[in-house]
Amino acid sequence: MELIVAVYDDWGIGKDGTQPVALSADRKFFRETTRGAMVIVGRRTIEDFPGQKPLPGRVNVALTRSNVEIPGFTVCNSPEEAAELAKSAERAMVIGGGSIYKQMLSLCDTAYVTKVHCTPESDTWFPNLDTDPAWELCEVLQKGEEDGIGYEMCLYRRK
Repeated sequence: MELIVAVYDDWGIGKDGTQPVALSADRKFFRETTRGAMVIVGRRTIEDFPGQKPLPGRVNVALTRSNVEIPGFTVCNSPEEAAELAKSAERAMVIGGGSIYKQMLSLCDTAYVTKVHCTPESDTWFPNLDTDPAWELCEVLQKGEEDGIGYEMCLYRRK
């Protein structure tokens, strides 16, 4: 399984359920990287989706402990259930939020990390893969600057 995340310089990923700084280049990278894949997302992150609707062109899976139905999503109640369902997909990607990343990180072997070079206030963080001996930076796929903010799209793999 894979994951995709945008992090700030302190590895923060969000505040109050949303990204304080979102770059259009990262949104485009996200769309292109996840297109056609199964995406695994938490219920609270779905609330930040446009119209709280499933992402088009993807198989949408909601990981939640709540016994709810979410239109357009297959609901899984545990990381193990989501991982088992992911085996049926050609490509499955964990897309957030913070608690979902924590639950699913050990099941992933590839991480696409956009490093957004600023440090807005965050209340949710992603583990720093640069200091995690289980992960290695394999490639910087793209880099640039938008609105005066530098960024890099990085590919990490589990060792």
